[in-house]
Amino acid sequence: MRKPAVLGGGLPVAATALTATVAVYILLVVLGNVTDFDTNRDFVRHVLAMDTTYRDEDLMWRAVTSRTLQDLAYLLIIAWEAATAAVLLAATARWARALRRGGYERARRTATLGLVMFLLLFGLGFIAIGGEWFAMWQSPRWNGLAAAQRNFLVAGLTLLVIHLPGRRDADRL
Repeated sequence: MRKPAVLGGGLPVAATALTATVAVYILLVVLGNVTDFDTNRDFVRHVLAMDTTYRDEDLMWRAVTSRTLQDLAYLLIIAWEAATAAVLLAATARWARALRRGGYERARRTATLGLVMFLLLFGLGFIAIGGEWFAMWQSPRWNGLAAAQRNFLVAGLTLLVIHLPGRRDADRL
């Protein structure tokens, strides 16, 4: 029979708190993108259009100037963010239950999925594609790389914490 976890500290509490932090953050991002739709859509439009970059002719062929494609990309970003928020909120609930009952593996797996989704959004989506492919780093106004890197770092740190080795025989972190 499994021993229930002891509330009061340790890696499971840290994993719960960090997962919850990332979950609340991405949930607020979704809320912001939905309630302030136009501002954030403009951000995506300018990044994809590359209209505030150095406009180097060797790079401008990458620009996406179709409003329909820009808006589709923005809607896909919001959908990915919402799915990520849902997974991370479920992971947070699983961590909270595991703190009372023990059995962290389901929480760890769910959190890993949500955090990888988060890392793909900010690492692949904003840093690699937005930052490099669409040269967002060149834009003095529409450059979200600092925020993307900060988000990537926090999620990466959270992922490391939830996978730190521990006493597996007690199903603890």
